Amino acid sequence: MTTILYLAHLNPLTNAHIEIINQLKEEADTLKVMPVIFHLGEREVTSKSFPFNFEVRKKMIESVFDNSVLITDDYTFEAPFKKYLPPLLSLKSWKLRKRILKGVKGNYYSYTGDKAEGYMLKLYRLKPKIGERRSLSAASVKEKMYDTVLGGKSDWKTDVPESVGKIIEENWDVIEKYSKLEDKTKRVLGMKFPIEGWSE
Repeated sequence: MTTILYLAHLNPLTNAHIEIINQLKEEADTLKVMPVIFHLGEREVTSKSFPFNFEVRKKMIESVFDNSVLITDDYTFEAPFKKYLPPLLSLKSWKLRKRILKGVKGNYYSYTGDKAEGYMLKLYRLKPKIGERRSLSAASVKEKMYDTVLGGKSDWKTDVPESVGKIIEENWDVIEKYSKLEDKTKRVLGMKFPIEGWSE
């Protein structure tokens, strides 16, 4: 039995993510999809880079894959996020690894399209396989959506499945909110963290 761990932002779920998940489904007995979550107390932290919360992203994935993949909240960082660093020395980071592997039996590996993230996954013995990075990114789709709010003409709907496009439109107030705000995130060791909750 082989389990594949797909740790990703999926914010939003794009056509490139669909290609990756379909490919991984062919290789795995179980595909565990884990959209990253940042918690500050009981509240999930969102930002311009991470506009949609876990429940909305879960709904996006389910709209395409129904119950053919396992979607979990096991990839959750609890504030203060800086406590997960430095790698290997942080007790919180090893607790996160244990949570990511919860319920995983037999052979497993993790998947990423990012080399820096692959290095981190290797440090934590999550057996990463680094895939080919797709030209379509969630960041570019978000920028198109923000541009639409600000009066530009954008084809963002062509970059996501129709069902996901409908979910985004149902939550368009989130895009309107963040289109006018600064992106308050910081990149550390190849990973982006919200500034809110970094040191609280």
